[in-house]
Amino acid sequence: MHELTKSAFLNRPDLHVETEGEFKGWRTWRRDNFETHTGPFYHRMDDDGRIRCAFRVASRHLNGSGNVHGGCFMSFADYCLFATATPVLRGPGVTVSFACEFLDAAREGELVEGSCEITRAGASLMFLRGMLTSGERRLFSFSGTIKQIRQRLPLAAGNDAG
Repeated sequence: MHELTKSAFLNRPDLHVETEGEFKGWRTWRRDNFETHTGPFYHRMDDDGRIRCAFRVASRHLNGSGNVHGGCFMSFADYCLFATATPVLRGPGVTVSFACEFLDAAREGELVEGSCEITRAGASLMFLRGMLTSGERRLFSFSGTIKQIRQRLPLAAGNDAG
């Protein structure tokens, strides 16, 4: 893995590194209130440079049938897209397209892992695809497109954008 990419992964100011428990040494973001509330979701970079994501299914992740809620899978998959894309993004991005297939259910107590790959990265768009698994079971396949955005300066007081 390119050292600049690894540095971008390791040195984000909004990263929190877990210091205890099952996910000790894994990273999570503190910038996204929805993901923090829905998860927590974690990611780490393996020695080969691949990003691996995971979360342990708790009762708050379940639907009325006792399986992981589809929205939880979708939120975690989006987290996986950004965990994979962030080391090569040159700033903030937004999901502009997301597609998925539900393949199997996960239940409370299971470890759900996500892996993702960048299939193409252009000047402003990045295309990715991935899979959520529990052990050997494939649970959820997904693909998404991330658009890199430029941060806009706030408007001066009293200056309307017409």
